[in-house]
Amino acid sequence: MSGRIVVENFASSVLFNNPLGDPALRQVPVYLPPGYDADTDMRYPTVYLLAGFNGRGTVFLNDTPGDETIAQRMDRLIAAGTIRPMILVMPDCLTRLGGSQYINSSATGRYEDHLVGELVPWIDARYRTRATRDARAIAGKSSGGYGALIQAMRHPDVFGLAASHSGDLYFELCYKPAFVKYAGAIGKLGGLDGLLRNLHTLRPRDAGYRAAVNTLAMASCYSPNPQAPHGFDLPFEPHTAEIIDAVWARWLEWDPVHLVGRHEDALRSLRLLYLDAGSMDEFHLQYGARIFCNKLAERGIPFVHEEFEDSHLNIPYRFDSSLAAISRAMSE
Repeated sequence: MSGRIVVENFASSVLFNNPLGDPALRQVPVYLPPGYDADTDMRYPTVYLLAGFNGRGTVFLNDTPGDETIAQRMDRLIAAGTIRPMILVMPDCLTRLGGSQYINSSATGRYEDHLVGELVPWIDARYRTRATRDARAIAGKSSGGYGALIQAMRHPDVFGLAASHSGDLYFELCYKPAFVKYAGAIGKLGGLDGLLRNLHTLRPRDAGYRAAVNTLAMASCYSPNPQAPHGFDLPFEPHTAEIIDAVWARWLEWDPVHLVGRHEDALRSLRLLYLDAGSMDEFHLQYGARIFCNKLAERGIPFVHEEFEDSHLNIPYRFDSSLAAISRAMSE
């Protein structure tokens, strides 16, 4: 038997008239497991699967040669008895700059409110979910892994399980190296105004372009400033790349490795806290995962940590591990 995908058109009220002019109407794929339509009394646990930077939920539906779609992966794991039948929800929190980090920002919009306050209750009302935190997980890759961690820390009443695949951790290593690349490329990209004006038409999209856009996206999330010309502050001086300490401190307030103590009770309450990374991650995220896990261990907070001999890309196969761990840890 096979499950099926329903692509919902969700009209968000909290994303309406957002600062970047992004659409409030979002496509949200929902995977329904085999048997969902036959047994109308059965209720199912739910996993919210968050896409990485410059992606949205529909990316998981892509048919890639030599790999599986998320529906094929779920069908295989369920048929093998590796995971229980579960509903999978794939939100769309993409912005014009490439991502919202799944948090609220005056520069991008209220994406945390959209995810937690709008989408979760809407899914629970529309589908036969087990609407409790112990049967609701959040997971993701890269920026989606960051989103999974930060939302589980901030909303343990909503999400009782979390899995982060190569999530953004330890900003000193994963973001700071791009600041120098930004400083070196921004002039060729037409300056900040030119880059924002021609964001999706500029070519080539080389390493300098990617570093600049990623930096702008993160600044829009971590250091919004309604009084600034573009609605956010950069954490460095673009001509010299010198760090602006006060702005950088605002970024660090969103770094999970600096938030463990503040959210210790929430982290301890989780039925599962799963993290992984590749030993050759291009953004050095294996070190952030190690640091985060060390801080958990110091406090006696249970977690599962895996490290794979690969990089940041082409890692959907790791979902087999996290989904199996989620399924085992969910309440009966």
